[in-house]
Amino acid sequence: MPQPSNAIMPTYGRLPVTFSHGEGALLYDTDGRAYLDGVSGIAVTNLGHNHPGVTAAVAEQVSRLVHTSNLFHIRLQEQVAEMLSDATGMENMFFCNSGAEANEAAIKLARRYGDRKGIATPQIIVLEGAFHGRTIGALSATGNAKIRQGFGPLLDGFIRVPANDLAAIELLGPALAEVVAVMVEPIQGEGGIRPLAPDYLAGLRTLCSTHDWLLIFDEVQTGNGRCGSTYLFEQLGVEPDVLLTAKGLGNGLPIGVCMARGEAARQLGPGDHGSTYGGNPLCCAAARAVLTALKEDALLPQAEVLRHHLLAGLKQRIADPALIADIRGRGLMIGIQPTTPTDTIVKRGLDRGLLLNIAGGDTIRVLPPLVMSHEQAGELGAGIADVLNEIAEQEAP
Repeated sequence: MPQPSNAIMPTYGRLPVTFSHGEGALLYDTDGRAYLDGVSGIAVTNLGHNHPGVTAAVAEQVSRLVHTSNLFHIRLQEQVAEMLSDATGMENMFFCNSGAEANEAAIKLARRYGDRKGIATPQIIVLEGAFHGRTIGALSATGNAKIRQGFGPLLDGFIRVPANDLAAIELLGPALAEVVAVMVEPIQGEGGIRPLAPDYLAGLRTLCSTHDWLLIFDEVQTGNGRCGSTYLFEQLGVEPDVLLTAKGLGNGLPIGVCMARGEAARQLGPGDHGSTYGGNPLCCAAARAVLTALKEDALLPQAEVLRHHLLAGLKQRIADPALIADIRGRGLMIGIQPTTPTDTIVKRGLDRGLLLNIAGGDTIRVLPPLVMSHEQAGELGAGIADVLNEIAEQEAP
């Protein structure tokens, strides 16, 4: 592989591979070698690579119209909004380009909500271990001190509490008078695939309803079929006031959405927020194709089916069950926490033709596409076991 260009700012620790094309759950490098994709572009290509419906929709739209700006009506954007409303019960939505931007929109919405209630310094409760993005507002809400380090001063207006601990919120005392919202990921993704307890989420809903706060769900990673439903809150039976999505909605094209219902849906008006590219015809053509496929192609049930095959392959091949401390997540958002060191897992997987990722420092984050075959899912699980077996053998005294 040629040396990477110095013209690229070195903000990523990139792996030594370049891909030329993909098909379904496979990516092919510039030498023609196939790799089984267990990352999906970080939970983005939920429908796999070169999905026929998405490809056709994007190709047709790019030949007609790519961008006009939000100075004008965009019928495709309106259609996607209507589809999302039907799927979620949300009343209206703001279109942007990424998950971080969707989170930023939610932060502004919550602050406006507080301002209209006469709260001078509105506070948003967020969780330790959370990740909401790398823009300044989203970074301020993020619970990872390491990625916040060196970027201060960050924004005030966030109260950080432990996850799965309702009592920690009640103990805030007088500070509760300034709280306007609670913002959480139903499953903390970058934090290591750590699901919040269902009774905790239900408790947050009760607290928000009691105190007249907004409940904001960041479903950037859990949404768009990843966990076996269009959005995870449907399985949890806990309805947020604001719902955020991005990643898999465009299957690779940049699109994010901040959705709102009830009083939250009445906070932002003309001039309050904007995005030059947000919800443009090209990205909305992709999103419409994704939502259509999720609804019509019986893909949602595949999340649990493929999870079963992947974990079966893992458990059948692992040399010692003690090499795995925990397995977490839902559907195809899988966290495998090994007892072996994680520092070489991604590179060893790449050598075997497997694309893997580490989250939270100690967890293999596995995010395969919904279109993966049963055999490929089993192969991916077995391949992860082979990597852990190899490390354990080399680490043995």
